[in-house]
Amino acid sequence: MDPGYSAMREFIWPVRVYFEDTDAGGIVYYANYLRFLERARTEWLRSLGFEQDALMRDPGVVFAVRRVEIDYLRPARFNDALAVHARIAERGRASLVFEQEIRRGPDVLCRGVVKVACLDAGSLRPTSIPPAIVEGIRNAE
Repeated sequence: MDPGYSAMREFIWPVRVYFEDTDAGGIVYYANYLRFLERARTEWLRSLGFEQDALMRDPGVVFAVRRVEIDYLRPARFNDALAVHARIAERGRASLVFEQEIRRGPDVLCRGVVKVACLDAGSLRPTSIPPAIVEGIRNAE
């Protein structure tokens, strides 16, 4: 972790639960919470000015989930308006650890910790997070 690092401010992305996100009982299928968390991280990166397809081309990096810890606390249902929260808890040379929550109003439905690794797009081996992204993260703190 970067020694002078302080956690970034929280990023919030709205999500509506569609019928396709639910099981036969109208409850969000457990794996779809991971999709919601992923969308928020993608939109966070976009809010910093980085598109994942462009990063793959130049500077030739991709981000891949390395580890996930998730707690399901309350169910989300069809047509719920949710807010997916994300903030960086740790930043390493080649990785980021996000603390994320999915909320419906004041209720926390799901809480997760997601570690993503920065990989060389060609070899899929760990590589340093590009300086421009590190700078974007610092500017967002």
